[in-house]
Amino acid sequence: MKKRYSVFAIAKEAARHHLGWERAWAAPSPKPKYDAIIVGAGGHGLATAYYLGKNHGLRNVAILEKGWLGGGNTGRNTTIIRSNYLQDPSAAIYEKSRSLYETLSQDLNYNIMFSPRGVIMLAQTQAEIRGYQRTAHANALQGVKTEWIEPRRVKELCPIINLDGPRYPVLGGLYQARGGTARHDAVAWGYARACSDMGMDIIQQCEVTGVSTEAGKVTGVTTTKGDIACDKLGIVVAGHSSALADMAGFRLPIESVALQALVSEPIKPAMDVVIMANTVHGYMSQSDKGEMVIGGGTDGFNNYTQRGSFHHIEETVRALVETFPMISRLKMLRQWGGIVDMTGDRSPIISKTPVGGIFVNCGWGTGGFKAIPGSGWAMAELMAKGEPGPLAAEFTVDRFKVGKFIDESVAAGVAH
Repeated sequence: MKKRYSVFAIAKEAARHHLGWERAWAAPSPKPKYDAIIVGAGGHGLATAYYLGKNHGLRNVAILEKGWLGGGNTGRNTTIIRSNYLQDPSAAIYEKSRSLYETLSQDLNYNIMFSPRGVIMLAQTQAEIRGYQRTAHANALQGVKTEWIEPRRVKELCPIINLDGPRYPVLGGLYQARGGTARHDAVAWGYARACSDMGMDIIQQCEVTGVSTEAGKVTGVTTTKGDIACDKLGIVVAGHSSALADMAGFRLPIESVALQALVSEPIKPAMDVVIMANTVHGYMSQSDKGEMVIGGGTDGFNNYTQRGSFHHIEETVRALVETFPMISRLKMLRQWGGIVDMTGDRSPIISKTPVGGIFVNCGWGTGGFKAIPGSGWAMAELMAKGEPGPLAAEFTVDRFKVGKFIDESVAAGVAH
């Protein structure tokens, strides 16, 4: 049992020069066989493993990661958490996730720095006013607390905003007061520590190079650290889901696209709310270190790059400077990209597959970070029981065959 983190533990370790801290998670070699293997040690994969153990008692589990823990999209996003979606299945799983974030630090005994500072989605056209007011009504029916606010209230919540931009004035916004941000890498580390404490094996630098099947059912995987057998296999690898599915002999309706972000040099506190502006393809918040965290739309072509590009800086910053004139004086500190997995309806896939014992969790597009706890909860239920529970029931891959789409293109296609 791992030592509990607390103010008393910090004081005790300080008295002995911090020599008594143990590793947050173990670094074992793979065993020959596991009851379940999760491919992908990002937030979604680790959350799946954690809830397999916590909710369903399945602990003979390995989480395989070809790189380092949390080194993919989990460590490359802009940390926004919200649940104000239009469609009922989307609102249900994102609200489940947001509610789990509320107590996640206590549940994991690890400070994920959850900050419910509020999220405002700006309306800058008449069409957006109608759209966000519609979403506010839908959220009321879904039990998700949001509200439509007028420009004056937007200015009160974010004094640095310019309401009277010449191209895109601020006409109001959809406000979720309990939305906010969390520390993205801490989410992965907290789940990893809890999984390791339950006896699960987190194996880094272990790339899956093949999937073994027999009589239409999974039997194991081939990795750079040898063959590992399993009864159940969960594929939770975001933009690389199609590559893993190809190894298993089936196809997924997703495309991989880069989503870029950047941060400014740190400055004194200037805004304590998250602002999203779909019309100009930009969104911004301020980190605890003082950096302005800025993101925009996805690249216009399929790719697997994790680097930034000049055109993205130019497009995103040009739009945001009109809405936040003060950022024109800031210098960029760093820029990066993440590989997002996009479905046609911009909603995720949490589903069984044509191969028995293989389950897939992908298609979160630009909204993966906010969904981590709810996604893991739903995926764990699917893997443990073999059938989706209420949260995942509408997100099967079969919906693309029958045309039962969960269309969130307006909410999830651009600014997250």
